[in-house]
Amino acid sequence: MISLKSLRMLVGARTAAILFLIHLAGLGAGAQALSVLPVNIFLQPGQKATTLTVTNQGTGSTAIQIRAYVWSQKAGEDELAASDQIVVSPPIATIAGGATQVVRLILRDSPQGQESTYRILVDQIPPPAEPGVVHIVLRLSIPVFVMPAVRPLAHVQFHVERKSGKLFLVGVNDGTAHDVIRDIVLTTGDGQKLMGAKDSSPYILAGATRYWPIALEDSKPLPTDDSFQLSVHSNGGPIAQQVSVVTEP
Repeated sequence: MISLKSLRMLVGARTAAILFLIHLAGLGAGAQALSVLPVNIFLQPGQKATTLTVTNQGTGSTAIQIRAYVWSQKAGEDELAASDQIVVSPPIATIAGGATQVVRLILRDSPQGQESTYRILVDQIPPPAEPGVVHIVLRLSIPVFVMPAVRPLAHVQFHVERKSGKLFLVGVNDGTAHDVIRDIVLTTGDGQKLMGAKDSSPYILAGATRYWPIALEDSKPLPTDDSFQLSVHSNGGPIAQQVSVVTEP
């Protein structure tokens, strides 16, 4: 099992995700780029197959490996575990410069009652070593959401926690679908606006608890308010509500 914190994730919501193979300046020539579509995969009820398209936008050939993982969230963190529930074909491919590879994804079993979540990892395989050239290969992680027969719904409840001198917005999703929480703003009683950390993943999966760190200026003390006014954007639209504060003993 691996944590998503160890991955270099390059996922965009509405644009093609780009994976670069970079030759460090002065050590090599040119750069290789892969574009992958779609960047989010949704399988509707009863749907068992879909495709992923990988395009080599460079001039030379490049090799990739594609694997499927079950995606869960435990203790507030993302975790991946190898899975055979999604069959990937082909699992390894070499793409010529300017060419495209279509990857077929086949789901073995449909979910029952709750949305199933996976991630497809596309790894660029390092080319053979070359004298004086350093290759940096990156990994692309693509979310897959599989719908059950009955339409799943997210239900996220929020509170704020003070923990080890830091502030977190905590979401508890007791629904049957994931939600996406963006543009987090907490407003204090005196009107100070505190923003969610920009590098945090927005996803909260069904049945999971997530902790989003709140960015605080080093020169300012931790707010002592008993509650905050919360403003976020979710899959269901904007949310504005008062949230209570829990201080860890």
